[in-house]
Amino acid sequence: MIRCNSLDVKTMLRIIFLFIILIPSSALAINFDGKFIQGHFIIGKTQPKTEIWIDKKKVKVTKDGYFVFGIGRDRKYDIVITSKKDGKKTKIVKKIQKRKYKIQRIDGLPEKKVTPPAEVYERIKRENKIIANARAIESDLTFFKKKFIAPLENAIITGVYGSQRILNGKPKWPHYGIDFAAKEGTKIKAMLDGTATMVEPDLFYTGGTLIFDHGHGISTLYMHMQKINVKKGQKVKQGDIIGTVGSTGRSTGPHLDVRLNWFGTRLDPAVVLKLN
Repeated sequence: MIRCNSLDVKTMLRIIFLFIILIPSSALAINFDGKFIQGHFIIGKTQPKTEIWIDKKKVKVTKDGYFVFGIGRDRKYDIVITSKKDGKKTKIVKKIQKRKYKIQRIDGLPEKKVTPPAEVYERIKRENKIIANARAIESDLTFFKKKFIAPLENAIITGVYGSQRILNGKPKWPHYGIDFAAKEGTKIKAMLDGTATMVEPDLFYTGGTLIFDHGHGISTLYMHMQKINVKKGQKVKQGDIIGTVGSTGRSTGPHLDVRLNWFGTRLDPAVVLKLN
């Protein structure tokens, strides 16, 4: 009969216990701040010097292990987060929860209210390209980790993310932001620290428009502004007055439309503003 030394057994058990404890760490466990719901904004936290992919897109990771991504309005399939450190890969698959969006049907409108005239098509195409270029920026800024603040105080919300109008039977683009009703000239605050990457006083659809970069593909947009107080490339601090509410572009009255993006993926600003 072979007898095991009790000290050896205790040592072996301790090693096995440590092995079990350390496996999740070496397997690159990730913590998420956010919900896996359509339109949501999510911050991930992993070990420093870890590589991260969201689906097949490699994303930036801060020196202290933070990364960020978002879930589109209509995404229905699972999202795959892949991490890699020291040659070891781990995959996490998350199911996406669906949302119901408000649909409004309006019939009997004049055609010019439904479809823009042909002579502005080239202008719209050019302006969309400018906006897309600003949203595509992937800087090393890390402001996205901070809490956002509302751009207006005590403003009434008149439009929500995800809602869609069907005009004369034609489905229009969903609304990808939040509309705040306010008097013309009301001062607008920067929701987060950032750098102005697009400053346009007169776009066809959105009028006076600002885009700020907050790092890692996260940007915010402010639309239909009357006055703009910042210049392209200017850095702003959260709470700075960046302009005033207007009714510019294709607007039916004074209001501010704010939007949140992860690159080209349009997210719900209400999530970061804690409005829902």
